[in-house]
Amino acid sequence: MTVSPIPSEPSEEDNFVSEGTPVIALKELVARLYREQNKIQNLLSSLGFALRSFNNLNQFLELTPLMAARVTDAEGGALILFNAQGQIRLEQLHCHNSKKGEQISQKLAKVSKTLTLTPSNPQGMAKILLPCPAAVDEHIRKALGTDIQVFGTPILVKNAERGRLYIFSSHSEYQWNSTRRKLLQLVSDQTAVAIANHELTVQLRAKERQDRELEIASEIQLRLLPRQCPKIKGAQLAAKCKTASRVGGDYYDFIPVNYDQLNSQDNSVPWSIVIGDVMGKGVPAGLIMTMTRGMLRAEVLNRHSPAQIMQHLNRVMYDDLENSRRFVTLFYSEYNPKTQIISYTNAAHNPPLLWQAATGLIKTLDTKGMLIGLVPDSEYEYSQLQLAPGDTIMYYTDGFTDAVNNYGERFDEDNLHHAFAWACQNLENPQEILDYLFQEVDNFIGSGNKIIDDMTLVIMRVQSNLL
Repeated sequence: MTVSPIPSEPSEEDNFVSEGTPVIALKELVARLYREQNKIQNLLSSLGFALRSFNNLNQFLELTPLMAARVTDAEGGALILFNAQGQIRLEQLHCHNSKKGEQISQKLAKVSKTLTLTPSNPQGMAKILLPCPAAVDEHIRKALGTDIQVFGTPILVKNAERGRLYIFSSHSEYQWNSTRRKLLQLVSDQTAVAIANHELTVQLRAKERQDRELEIASEIQLRLLPRQCPKIKGAQLAAKCKTASRVGGDYYDFIPVNYDQLNSQDNSVPWSIVIGDVMGKGVPAGLIMTMTRGMLRAEVLNRHSPAQIMQHLNRVMYDDLENSRRFVTLFYSEYNPKTQIISYTNAAHNPPLLWQAATGLIKTLDTKGMLIGLVPDSEYEYSQLQLAPGDTIMYYTDGFTDAVNNYGERFDEDNLHHAFAWACQNLENPQEILDYLFQEVDNFIGSGNKIIDDMTLVIMRVQSNLL
């Protein structure tokens, strides 16, 4: 194509070139914007991938200032976090120029040590108290000087500001527009999600660890309770403990009064039958129950009277129970198969019920006595009763009488008395009586409702010594 050096008027080809130049420029601008958009999308996509993939929060936080700087075309970025005490720390920093980045890092670390969001000052340093997290921005800008532009946005976790994300630039032409503000907020929001996910993971692991510890505690407690009822001459036994949570405070036990005779396979050995309840539920109550079991078994070996055993137990356990602010109710009895006499003492526990086969009447087995751990020098009484074949005793905890239905009504003592009397008259053995009583309470509570307290039953029925 030949173009005249000084044309008198534009040719057709000149008109084509002059009209084509804006189109080319526009195409280049669109292409550049498209490349910029792709770059931003790729960066944010990489940040999202890191959020899904990284198990370590620190790994993700290392990327945050870098991504913030790149999506906003800034010179660098800085992540500052606040802890629960209101202390401020520089978590991560990125700068294209490593030397300048080191200088900025030193300045930000220094200024963060002089600021706090609360009056708490565990290090004893003089600090500037800030009225709100946004007030940090002013101190950051002052620390970096007028040569560096600084822009920040909050990191919100559950509507609480947990830190601030900054970008900075020393270029005078750098413009802080709405697009860059939105992009920085996107990175900040991703950071907030990472922090929230990390805290949820920590809580979940702590709960899993606690659940496992509760499982272990529950297993230990179940093993400490008698695996089966002993074989006692002239008597039948059944027992069951149903806890409201994994670890309970109810306790029952069968303790041979003389272990030497027990080893001789003599089933006429006197046995202690015990039931107790620690005030409260859960692990603390379970620990006290375990302590009570061990100390009571040791006291039984001394072969004192039931009242003396209870008095010694109270004296030994008083200091520990006073410190824990918990108490124990306990009913202790000894049954002699040869004489069919039961001796017993009560430390403020629910008195067991005795159904007498000869009369069909129910009476309570009770003596005067204080809670274990309430008064150090408590004295306890004990009593004896001659039993006859067919007589049935029910030891129970208040989880039965305190069971509540959908209407807020308690199962109470009257319902328990009626159910126990019917069962003794119509059922043949202690296991059937025990199962019936538990079923009655379950029916009263209603299907789908949970029990609010531990429930324990021990049933003993006297038979002829000739059996």
